[in-house]
Amino acid sequence: MILTTTDSIEGKTITEYKGIVTGVAINDKKLAMGFSVSKYYKAIQDSIDDVKENAFQSLLTNAKKMQANAVVGIKIDIEMTTSNYAMVSVTGTAVVVQ
Repeated sequence: MILTTTDSIEGKTITEYKGIVTGVAINDKKLAMGFSVSKYYKAIQDSIDDVKENAFQSLLTNAKKMQANAVVGIKIDIEMTTSNYAMVSVTGTAVVVQ
């Protein structure tokens, strides 16, 4: 599966547009602020990395269900909820390329 933020894939031709596809993931482990701000920021970074990977896996699963072999125009949104949960949303267009 080819994933790209661009709207085309060099050397490939998009033959069919399957539709918009998303993957969303949220970390349900609350991050507590301790005495070390650097450890807190490191925990946020690690949380976002893990959640982003889960969101991409969800995107891939959903694109495969649509019988796509690529996703173009990917956009990633990262948010921290008011309860300090990391949430990542990945959106793109599922396509068939040759």
